Amino acid sequence: MGAYDPNNVKMSPDSWVAEQAERYESSNGAEGNDMNGSPCLVIDYLGRRSGDWHRTVLIYGRDGDDYLIVASKGGADEHPLWFLSVRDNPEVHLRVDDERFTARAEVLSPQEKARVWPNVLAVYPPYADYQKKTTRDIPVIRLSRV
Repeated sequence: MGAYDPNNVKMSPDSWVAEQAERYESSNGAEGNDMNGSPCLVIDYLGRRSGDWHRTVLIYGRDGDDYLIVASKGGADEHPLWFLSVRDNPEVHLRVDDERFTARAEVLSPQEKARVWPNVLAVYPPYADYQKKTTRDIPVIRLSRV
């Protein structure tokens, strides 16, 4: 497993996500920090199989000082690959606007998810439709600053 270096991460294979992440980073968070009005963060995470650091951009909500991300994959029946890695390797590195910091990821219990679900729906209402599309319980992950 390589040491973390924010300048040496593998970008998302989705070109539009990689372009947004590059814009976010190169502007020090001034650009690329939203998706159709919903706030976004950059998350760098350790790949569970590769041991390489990867980067993607995700919509986030808030719960106090913590950030909430949703492993929706558009309502697909399987989890997104980033979620499996974050679940197994919970130390992540975030950029939120112009700030970069380390955080710890925690998959929320069903009770905690129910409590914060309205927060994430307020930020991105399509999550409700995504949950209806699948029998998979879509995880919500809390990111707490370390």
